[in-house]
Amino acid sequence: MELLTTNNVWMMICTALVFFMHLGFAFLEIGLTRQKNTINILFKNIFIITIGLLLYCLVGFNLMYPGEFNGFLGFAGIGLDSPLTAEGALDLTYNEGYTYWTDFLFQGMFAATAATIVSGAVAERMKIVPFMIFTIFYVGLVYPIAGSWKWGGGFLQTLETPFYDFAGSTLVHSVGGWAAIIAVWLLGSRIGKFKDGKPQAIPGHNIPLATAGVLVLWLGWFGFNGGSVLSADPGLTSLVLVTTCLAAAAGGVVAMLVSTAMYKNLDLTMFLNGILGGLVGITAGADQMSPTDAIIIGAVAGVIIVLAVRFIDSLRLDDPVGAIAVHLVCGIWGTLAVGIFGELAGVDQFISQLIGVGSYAVFCIVTAFIIIFTLKKTIGIRVSEKEEIEGLDAHEHGMDAYPDFRLNEH
Repeated sequence: MELLTTNNVWMMICTALVFFMHLGFAFLEIGLTRQKNTINILFKNIFIITIGLLLYCLVGFNLMYPGEFNGFLGFAGIGLDSPLTAEGALDLTYNEGYTYWTDFLFQGMFAATAATIVSGAVAERMKIVPFMIFTIFYVGLVYPIAGSWKWGGGFLQTLETPFYDFAGSTLVHSVGGWAAIIAVWLLGSRIGKFKDGKPQAIPGHNIPLATAGVLVLWLGWFGFNGGSVLSADPGLTSLVLVTTCLAAAAGGVVAMLVSTAMYKNLDLTMFLNGILGGLVGITAGADQMSPTDAIIIGAVAGVIIVLAVRFIDSLRLDDPVGAIAVHLVCGIWGTLAVGIFGELAGVDQFISQLIGVGSYAVFCIVTAFIIIFTLKKTIGIRVSEKEEIEGLDAHEHGMDAYPDFRLNEH
């Protein structure tokens, strides 16, 4: 019983840390965008976590962990079951390490993260109502179905060499990243982002907040990866925290060096996104890597971030916060890295990782396209030019995030 209590307390602490990441995402997004859209972004982030938990309770958790199912789609019923025995005591047949309630809450915090990734990519020009509808379908149905393929014991878990994704480089980050790239493509770029085909910088209004957001996310990742051990095992949890930290540090330093070499300026936003890229990159194999492996994986992610941001700009895709480069491209890299480095490295594992990446790519691209394209053709997804220029806060919310600091526009 003492071990159950220890494990359960650790899992609850990690749940709180992952919840705290939503503050980090909010800070990062508002910091890297303009002040006239601050309330809009905060509103979306609050909506994602609240509706995400409700949907995960009602349908998501039992879609993701359906028990016996065909490996592709299963559903264990509406709502949560009571994990109590007939005598009213806690039913410990569910899991030896933690309770049913703790498991639900920890997994529920992950579910909302996928939509948050999309929120940053579509910032400053997407209508709020279509975004909310998209969130309901993506968090309520797409994410848990995708999650069941691996974490729910689905077909990727039953491959001869099982696909491996420790804490969600693919299952969380790429799932959000694939939707983000479809949304950005269907939305189009912000006014003024591309001039004569060349990308123009649209500076964020509060880089100190963005920096705070990244540090909060880094802290939250201790729970994201540390909790994914699913116990308080001292050897494994401490290794996971070390590999997580080292990959983040390497990602930041290398992104800073590469961007400085390429652009001849010390760009703090590249430094910050390099840290996040390192974190996303290590997430698939944080429990399988040595510290040196983690540094290499983070360093490669740091290079990838700078090149991916440039490549996405060259495609005329406008991603205000770099979400696609961080979560999608580094998510793919981290997933494939499991087959290259660490305890599981090998050709068979690498092939399984490719199968996983490809499976999620097809499913997420198709579902995101259906949802967003349908919204585009029915109620529209893009705000008007006037609304975009004057800011979504005023038009969508009738409020101002900084009323005492309103710019004099006359």
